[in-house]
Amino acid sequence: MLNLRLRHPKPANTLVTQQEKQGQAIAMRPLLRIVVLNAKGGCGKTTLSTNLAGYYASHGFSTALLDADVQASSLQWLKNRGEKPAAITGIAGAERSGRVTRSFQLRVPPGTERFIVDTPAALDALHLQDLTRDADAILIPVLPSDIDIHAASRCIADLLLAGRIKRRSERVAVIANRVRKNTRIYARLRHFLQGLGIPFVTSFRDTQNYVRASEAGLSIHELDTRKARPDIQDWEALISWLEQRPAPAVAAGKPHAANAAVNDHPAG
Repeated sequence: MLNLRLRHPKPANTLVTQQEKQGQAIAMRPLLRIVVLNAKGGCGKTTLSTNLAGYYASHGFSTALLDADVQASSLQWLKNRGEKPAAITGIAGAERSGRVTRSFQLRVPPGTERFIVDTPAALDALHLQDLTRDADAILIPVLPSDIDIHAASRCIADLLLAGRIKRRSERVAVIANRVRKNTRIYARLRHFLQGLGIPFVTSFRDTQNYVRASEAGLSIHELDTRKARPDIQDWEALISWLEQRPAPAVAAGKPHAANAAVNDHPAG
């Protein structure tokens, strides 16, 4: 586990207006598990995961990021981040260790408030169930191309069948990624996403701001506000949707998910 100064007090002057309005709901929900999923590689799972982690960390939440992909792109982002003030705990979910149990290796760190899982491509049914079972939110990024639209259809079908997630589940949302809004393919993508029966919460622009942020180990929210303002505004709907997730029912005698491992069989 890569620990980079896990806990920091919430800065009094950095929370955006939307978060101030949601303060009571956040206070009642100490842990939010977010899984970023798509069976196709290159759709922006790591970009979404790292920017979510950076957002929450920069807003004072104790944040952990589990990288379940053997490519470990999210962990590389954390290395680029270095000793930034808003620290994030990184977990190498694709590594194997003979010194500790798998469950212990993949546990949610104590005190974590926001837990993001960056999943690999081409998950089989067993790993898909493992990674999504305890998720409070499942985000599916989709690129504006015929290939990606087709791949997203299959991913959602697998999630509904193998992952045993209901189509009307309040846990699942789709996001249009790297889009140019005045294009025909974006119009087609919007039509596809809006017809899924799953919340289509936002679109992210195709912009070099995400590249610059990644190279510095930052999120889009930590860049110069003047340059990144249009992109930051795109995130407001997603953060609002995430923070409105209903708390899961916990059966009597069953430990809260915060005390359990993410899964015992990560892909990779």
